Amino acid sequence: MITETIKKFVGRLFAPAARGPLRIGRDKHGIDRRNVSRHAIKVCEVLRQHGYEAYIVGGAVRDLIVGLEPKDFDVATNATPEQIRPLFRRARIIGRRFQLVHVVFGQEIIETSTFRAPASDDQETDEHGRILRDNVFGSHEEDAARRDFTMNALYYDPHNEEVIDFHDGVADLKKRQIRIIGDPAKRYREDPVRMLRAVRFAAKLNGTIDPATRQPIRTMANLIENVPASRLFDEMLKLLTCGHAMDCLRQLRADGLHNGLLPLLDVVLEQPGGENFVELALERTDARVRAGKTISPSFLFAALLWQQVDVRWKQLRAQGEHTIPALSQAADSVLDEQTEKLAIQRRFSSDMREIWFMQPRFERRMGKTIFRMIEQPRFRAACDFLQLRAAAGEFDSVLAQWWMDLANADDATRADMIEALGRQPRDPAEAPAPAARKRRPRRRPSSRGAGGSADSAE
Repeated sequence: MITETIKKFVGRLFAPAARGPLRIGRDKHGIDRRNVSRHAIKVCEVLRQHGYEAYIVGGAVRDLIVGLEPKDFDVATNATPEQIRPLFRRARIIGRRFQLVHVVFGQEIIETSTFRAPASDDQETDEHGRILRDNVFGSHEEDAARRDFTMNALYYDPHNEEVIDFHDGVADLKKRQIRIIGDPAKRYREDPVRMLRAVRFAAKLNGTIDPATRQPIRTMANLIENVPASRLFDEMLKLLTCGHAMDCLRQLRADGLHNGLLPLLDVVLEQPGGENFVELALERTDARVRAGKTISPSFLFAALLWQQVDVRWKQLRAQGEHTIPALSQAADSVLDEQTEKLAIQRRFSSDMREIWFMQPRFERRMGKTIFRMIEQPRFRAACDFLQLRAAAGEFDSVLAQWWMDLANADDATRADMIEALGRQPRDPAEAPAPAARKRRPRRRPSSRGAGGSADSAE
């Protein structure tokens, strides 16, 4: 007992002094101030003018250091929401779990949060340890400690162009290493979504997850089931639109994290051609992300779930169900199963159904039908989806290209294409199914003959 006490005393005596945060200059962090949102800089300047600390924080700083273009910019400050809001013409306080301020500049919103304290034993949690309410303000150092990964605990001061680093996040970024702050198991219980974020950041940065950070993930993967479905949907969307979607999905499966996200994904990838179709869809999505183009969540989820819809559609048709009712039943059953775990918003599921329902109509090219299809709001998306099916060998590539040419053409060219189509011999495969001939009702003989009464006819 005495020996242990002595050891502790000696350890404290010779322990290195706690250092403050690293202050890293522009020549080492490499952030060009011209790439920083002028609105985010403006928010920092206004807060500083009123005596508060203010820094650009988190993902924007991380992306700027590694040479990526940030999607948005956040600000952290020691000012409270009630102190922030009056300083800006267009600002509103939002949030229940933790209040923050949205400062609005036209189309850009700068999310401005007050420094937060790390989790404490008296905070409200569920039975698994997930924090339910987290509205406790703290110091700058405490704010850095409660952030998830070291590379996200970086603060950029636009005034002197320094990066303030409490947890060696810049060094981890240089090594492309994802390292959680604090005890991994405890931090995952507080917020299971952190496990998904670790996978996404590793894929996005082409990096690795620190062994200690990764070790508890497989045994704690079931905690994902306790996360609200709407939050899971948001995180899944980020995974699929990070520019490395297929890498993310493979890593999710390897770590056992996929079950609470896309329950049908394993079924899809095990079907003949299923993995090929999903890979094509995600490769095209990744290419659009890297080119800075917009992404449609409706199209993306329509592609991920199409193989399962297609299988059930074919089964119902084989049982004698008509084409469109069979497709409707197949789509409903797949969406019902999926939305139990992942809250796909109604507007997305509606668009997905429109994309799916137009696919059978591409098989027959008839003048009036074509004009009606062109007028549909999701016509272009449905054509893009058709191209994906053609690339996967599900649809004739020549016919798919004709539809894409039509989608890209102006009105006059479209009219010429449809007119030219009418002069061509009709392909039997595109001809409408022959309607059953209606038998005319047999005419009953007249009760009166041409020249006599009913009696004389008898």
